[in-house]
Amino acid sequence: MTTPQNRALPARAGRRRGPSRRPGPLSTVLAWLYALVLVVPVYYLATSAFKTNIEIYTRPFALPANWLWGNFSTAWNSAQIGPALLSSLLVAAVAVVLTLALAVPTAYALARNDGRLARAISGTFATGFLIPPFAALIPTVILAIKMGLFYTREFQILFLPASALPLSVLLLVQFMRTVPHELVESAALDGAGHWQILRQVFVPIAMPGIVSVTILQVLAFWNEYLFSLTITGTAPDIRTVQVALPTLVSDSTNFGVLAAGTVITLLPVYIAYSLMHRRMQEALTAGAVKG
Repeated sequence: MTTPQNRALPARAGRRRGPSRRPGPLSTVLAWLYALVLVVPVYYLATSAFKTNIEIYTRPFALPANWLWGNFSTAWNSAQIGPALLSSLLVAAVAVVLTLALAVPTAYALARNDGRLARAISGTFATGFLIPPFAALIPTVILAIKMGLFYTREFQILFLPASALPLSVLLLVQFMRTVPHELVESAALDGAGHWQILRQVFVPIAMPGIVSVTILQVLAFWNEYLFSLTITGTAPDIRTVQVALPTLVSDSTNFGVLAAGTVITLLPVYIAYSLMHRRMQEALTAGAVKG
């Protein structure tokens, strides 16, 4: 028999909900302040690319009075950005492919083993974070000279994946350890080998981690300057865009042209990040639906 007290129970239970997750005023203000910190430098750079030096100094945050589109062509021709962009694209693309080709199988092997040897290998990769880049500069130059690859693009393509492996492997190991053991055992019972298990089980589930590593390494390889300058030098045919851009700096620097060159070098990274970031969101959404 239903009594008035019983009818009131669902209503009371419905009122017993957790605290609201809506952002408070303080978090909203902090989020907008953080967004301004990120947007203001980008806005200043973008508007400066269309100004003269005098206008940059006198009206730094105002829109250009006259939009100087010629700054982009001047930067493109003066710094020979075209060949430098192609060189950077080649180096970054091949280096990322090599990094993933080495890091994914290594992370799979370490994720499936928890013995002393696996822990020792993981610790060895972790020590890569303890070596500052400046400390590795001289040994890297000596190695390039001994190999006969100094001032070559080939050595840079081989060096960048080696420098990226510690972070890539450790990140991918953490993602691959989330793969359920039941799926691995089921694939093994069906007769799948290690490569099949890696391709059909681990890679799809760890795809968000693979995309994250790809984004991080593309940004790192594209923005790398110290080793690119040291290894490849300033030869126009093989130098990267980060090495070509400082050639716009002189005693009479046109900062509008310099800003325009900087904008050009940022566009490929922004496009790549937008595409891969969307792919990572799709992988995360697919994983959530399957779960």
